[in-house]
Amino acid sequence: MLSLLYVILSGIALPLGGIQMQYLWRNQLGDVYSLGLGSAACLGAAAATMSGWCSLTAGSFVCTLACTLICFAVTLRLSTQDLITFGIIFGTFVSSLCTIVVTNAPNGELLKQYYLWGAATFRLEGVTAGDIIFSLVLFAAGFAYAMLGHRRMTAHFRGEIELTKPQKAVSLLMIMFLVTSVVSICGPIGFVSLGVPNISRTVSRSTDIRRHYLISGAIGTALLLLTWLAVNYSGLGIYLPVSATMAIIALPLMFFLFRKRK
Repeated sequence: MLSLLYVILSGIALPLGGIQMQYLWRNQLGDVYSLGLGSAACLGAAAATMSGWCSLTAGSFVCTLACTLICFAVTLRLSTQDLITFGIIFGTFVSSLCTIVVTNAPNGELLKQYYLWGAATFRLEGVTAGDIIFSLVLFAAGFAYAMLGHRRMTAHFRGEIELTKPQKAVSLLMIMFLVTSVVSICGPIGFVSLGVPNISRTVSRSTDIRRHYLISGAIGTALLLLTWLAVNYSGLGIYLPVSATMAIIALPLMFFLFRKRK
């Protein structure tokens, strides 16, 4: 039941975080991993797994929080365009550190443990009750902020107002809470945080972010549920990572997305 719960939470949290980033930046390429948050989660998980200094989920959260605080400080000083450039460069730097840590894994078993987390298996191996409670608190905080701030975010996207840099920084922090609540438990999951919000914006021409919360959450949850069922009950006799399998299943949706835009 916990695995199914996190499939649903991931299907909600990642698209909601993605659409907020697109509205915050007024850019369809906005993504929750754009500022290196996904790379930071992997680095924290790798460091925790290889060293044993804390649980995998705690390491993922701590490192992601550190990354967010750096981006928080940078947001106060840079324009949105410069912030995107910084995020790409910073994410590459963090990924390089993660590669070094993983390459020097003490043994194959730890390397396998890290890989299975990174493949988003939703098996929740090694996850404690404390990890679950903490992640649910993060999800609740990020979700509540998104719901309460929908008018301000929509007005900012429409150009009716301009969020101040401190407001953008706080929004970034809350997006990090929402995303880390599932990534720290299940591992990084691609596509749903970038592809699904873009599909939502193609399906609905409305600029009201609440509508995109609903559409993105529904599509993201359905897509992850379909992938989870395919991975667990396909009967192919091979191991299918959720992240990779979902990318394959989602390919027809991308054809739909570009065909509609054309």
